[in-house]
Amino acid sequence: MADTIVETNFQLPGQTGFYRGKVRDVYFLDKQVVMVATDRISAFDRILPEVIPYKGQVLSQIAYGFLIDTTDIVPTWVINMPDPNVMIGFRCDPFPIEMVIRGYLAGHAWREYEAGKRTLCGVALPKGLKENDRLPEPIITPSTKSHEGHDEDISREEIIRQGMVSEADYQKLETYTHRLYERGSNIARERGLILVDTKYEFGKFNDQVHLIDEIHTPDSSRYFYLEGYEERQSKEESQKQLSKEFVRQWLISKGFQGQDGQKMPNMSVDIVQSISERYIELYEHLTNKAFNKRRQDADILHEVEQNILQAI
Repeated sequence: MADTIVETNFQLPGQTGFYRGKVRDVYFLDKQVVMVATDRISAFDRILPEVIPYKGQVLSQIAYGFLIDTTDIVPTWVINMPDPNVMIGFRCDPFPIEMVIRGYLAGHAWREYEAGKRTLCGVALPKGLKENDRLPEPIITPSTKSHEGHDEDISREEIIRQGMVSEADYQKLETYTHRLYERGSNIARERGLILVDTKYEFGKFNDQVHLIDEIHTPDSSRYFYLEGYEERQSKEESQKQLSKEFVRQWLISKGFQGQDGQKMPNMSVDIVQSISERYIELYEHLTNKAFNKRRQDADILHEVEQNILQAI
């Protein structure tokens, strides 16, 4: 589609490496990283065949805003944003885990709980909970980071035992994760939303821990609408949400959960449009600003590349 960014294939001055993730194209320079958020979408750790208009722009602009606004909590990797789909920042050495934090029993945690598990990543869960119930306090349920295949749940103890993160650094990651989630939750509540769960990634630059990648976007976070939450829970109704979970639920209804042998369903034009609209809706809720769609045409990749070249 001419009005979307499916992938990029730039050759940047000083480029030392390139990595294509599920959603982002990452260009490595000597001490910097150029991260391009494309309009690709993934679920169950699989890239879906359709792209979502404006998704990359939404992700970049939400992430950039939150990264800038959380530097009082933790140093962040980002330096500037030369293009609506691009962030440039420090080239950090990433930790091989994701710090997932959950304030509510939803998504993967609920599916595990419903299957009978009462411990997740070494954290005990109370009995008698319903889907989307608020947890007594936020819990951290880390996962491994997999470039291919599925991320795996892992406990704090196992992370330290395997030497994936030192105990001293892990304590810092826990502290940063709780503080970031508290900040994100407060902002979401001010905007009429609930930050249900989210994940943070960290790395080191000049031997100092930095927050990297994205933060509080609909790809890394799950949001419920605050209004009507209690009533819906009391009636055991589904929560109204702004997140990628509805995409996962749609895939599940079509018999796809990313398992081997399952056929990925095609997404109709209407489904693609509705997903795009939800991403834009979340941007406007979180930022309290109208979303300004970038000019999109056949020259969009050239424009992105020129903006990068002017910034590096």
